[in-house]
Amino acid sequence: MEITLHTVTFDCADADKLARFWSQLLARPLDDGATAEFASIGISAQTPPHLAFVQVPEAKQVKNRVHVDLVAADLAAAVERALDLGAARLADHADDGYRWSTLADPEGNEFDIVAA
Repeated sequence: MEITLHTVTFDCADADKLARFWSQLLARPLDDGATAEFASIGISAQTPPHLAFVQVPEAKQVKNRVHVDLVAADLAAAVERALDLGAARLADHADDGYRWSTLADPEGNEFDIVAA
C-alpha cells in the first residue's frame, strides 16, 4: 500500500490573506475562489505540493510541531523577499555545514529557508 503526501494545510484566521502571502513567496498562483474561510494553491491544477488554508476560530499559541522547509540558492535574497512580503525573522542558524533562517508567516507559522 502506497501512502503519498497530498496537501499541507495551514489553520489560520484569514485563509485568503495567508494564501496570498504563500502564493507570492513561492511564485505559485492562488486557486480560484479563495475566501477568508478557505483558499488553496495547486489543488485545482493538480500541481504538487498542494497547500490549503482553512479558517479556524482560535489563534496560534505555541511553536509549530511541524514546519515547512524551503531551499534557496541565495539565502539572503530569499529571506529579504519573505520579509518584504510580511514574514518576520525569528533566528539565523549555521550548523554542520548548513545555513538557514527561521521565519514566521504573517499569522506566526514558522518556516525555514535553507541555503542550497
